[in-house]
Amino acid sequence: MNALGIIVKREFASFFATPVAYVFITIFLMLSGVFTFFIGQFYERGQADLLPFFNFHPWLYLFLVPAIAMRSWSEERKSGTIELLMTLPISVTQAVLGKFIAAWAVLGLALLLTFPLWVTVNYLGTPDNGIILAAYVGSWLMAGAFLAVSLCMSALTKNQVIAFILAIVVCFLFVLSGSPVVLDVFQGWASAMVIDTVASLSFLTHFEAMAKGVLALNDIGYFLIVIVTFMIANHMIIEQKKAD
Repeated sequence: MNALGIIVKREFASFFATPVAYVFITIFLMLSGVFTFFIGQFYERGQADLLPFFNFHPWLYLFLVPAIAMRSWSEERKSGTIELLMTLPISVTQAVLGKFIAAWAVLGLALLLTFPLWVTVNYLGTPDNGIILAAYVGSWLMAGAFLAVSLCMSALTKNQVIAFILAIVVCFLFVLSGSPVVLDVFQGWASAMVIDTVASLSFLTHFEAMAKGVLALNDIGYFLIVIVTFMIANHMIIEQKKAD
């Protein structure tokens, strides 16, 4: 546990030792405001809630999370510091967990810094803050799923750009898997069970209810399963690179 804590602190500090975290948080806050007040028509809706804010989170995470995660393993492999990391008295599991927790904490910090939106909606009306809190928790879980996928893609290559593109492609498939565009491809030849399975893989499908404040066990479980699955895959990739 002590080694894990050291890795988390090292990785978290590394985000702020370079402009990465500052740029990510600034862009996230700016785009959140633009999507909420302009595209989401926050004032025109006349409702005291943050649904316009949360509805755009999957699309924000689709590009911003791969951007913050692409260097995590790619940079280690390119610079050769991964060999040094693996010679330290830590396990691969601790290294994978440490990188994930540190980056997830940065994402959590970015979410916390959107509190002016919460202050605004409470000033203008009387929203259900329990629903807003649940939506924040759901958003953070979904961010963790995007992050786990992105870190796994980063472990596959030494090139940060390739890691970024791979992460966007895989995450995009998860986002759109429940959309009519994708499901129409399976209509006519696939069974209802196959179509339902493809639809159930969508980040949008599971986050929709969360954005409205409903934290159902199946939705929470889905994001946790995605996180664990891709972290295990990440572990296996690093173990293989270590053996090479």
